Amino acid sequence: MPDKAKILVVDDDNAHRTMLKLLIGGWGYEIVEADDGEAAINAVKTAPFDLVLMDIRMLKVSGIKALEEIRKLNPSIPVIIMTAFSSVETAVDALKKGAYDYLVKPLDFEKLKIIIERAVEHIRLREENRILKERLGKNFDRQEIIGQSSAIIRLLETVEQVAPSEATILISGESGTGKELIAGAIHYNSTRKEGPFIKLNCAAITETLLESELFGHEKGAFTGAERMKEGRFIQADGGSLFLDEVSEMSLQMQVKLLRVLQEREVTRVGGEKVLTVDVRVIAASNRNLTGLISEGVFREDLYYRLNVVELMLPALRERRSDVPLLAQHFMELFSKRNKKAIKGFTPKAMDSLVRYSWPGNVRELMNAIERSVVLSRSEYLDIDDFPVIHSSGEKEELLPLFPDEVVSLEETEKAAVLKALEITDGNKSEAARRLGVTRKTLHQKLKKYADSDGV
Repeated sequence: MPDKAKILVVDDDNAHRTMLKLLIGGWGYEIVEADDGEAAINAVKTAPFDLVLMDIRMLKVSGIKALEEIRKLNPSIPVIIMTAFSSVETAVDALKKGAYDYLVKPLDFEKLKIIIERAVEHIRLREENRILKERLGKNFDRQEIIGQSSAIIRLLETVEQVAPSEATILISGESGTGKELIAGAIHYNSTRKEGPFIKLNCAAITETLLESELFGHEKGAFTGAERMKEGRFIQADGGSLFLDEVSEMSLQMQVKLLRVLQEREVTRVGGEKVLTVDVRVIAASNRNLTGLISEGVFREDLYYRLNVVELMLPALRERRSDVPLLAQHFMELFSKRNKKAIKGFTPKAMDSLVRYSWPGNVRELMNAIERSVVLSRSEYLDIDDFPVIHSSGEKEELLPLFPDEVVSLEETEKAAVLKALEITDGNKSEAARRLGVTRKTLHQKLKKYADSDGV
């Protein structure tokens, strides 16, 4: 990431523009000035900017007109509008035309700083993802696993550690979190990577056919068995077998799977010959297997055989800082696949993508991006391209209430700060925004907590 984000400050009031240059420049940003909307349009044509801060009322070309032209040039640039109180209705109109936010003069500098930090945060996310890829190095193939959140970093570090082993792996997580991708990363970073990687969704096959799919069958073993068939275990010999939704197996099939895991031997349906197999099993489930054990529908001995190492995949709502990276990845993928010249997202669209809870996780996000790319007629995806967000009626996630017991104001403040950091996955800029303070104030509070008790 560049040392400084580049901000274009547009105002025909020289004194106010100079004040903003000194103020915002003091916060660590590179400032370029423009004294009119026309100059702002020309500046955007000739140089890249991370943010535009612009007054509405200017003599030659108004902020509204400049906003419309800037969005035609590059709607991914966040534009913050400044307006007098009497022109708030005009500012609201600017929001409808694509402005990122607006501030009423005289400016609240604390609020201005928070909005600026939030608007340029996506730059940091992209750069941290690049650094993460470099840190993981060429020896570890991420298998298109996108993310820089602490949850994903910990997960990938564990995958890198267990992949070379022969341990059976159990991958747990909600539907759509990427269990198959993790299984692939384990296989292709193991000593078996030159061998086959065979996949089977146990929920997609009826019980009567599952045994044949797993172990194979002899010719004439049952009606329709017109020839001998090798099962997935034989196909995966020397490699890895990924059993997705293993919780959907019947108890009878669980017994047979357990035997294969213990004996490393299979027998085709309708056959007698015992075949030795060398297969590493990676299983996955979106259900709580320990709960199924207590209900008597999943065998405890099979659970422990599968669960030598368990990997828990976080839901997308638990790693919101990864949403911009995933969205950008899917946008580029589907733009290329559909021969569309999509360049990016408008700030409002990306902000809404991050705020949405994504109950279908990464799979739902991928589908939403694909749909928007296919149907979009613009170079930039906007909020209107994502009807799933409009129809959800979701509002910004609020911090949960604190315990009922009375605690000191200092402890309440500390709890709020730490909870904000937990919810935002350590993203200090986003945590500060949610708390309504600047990033500098948040740093000061964290330093105070660290000095007092080592937090």
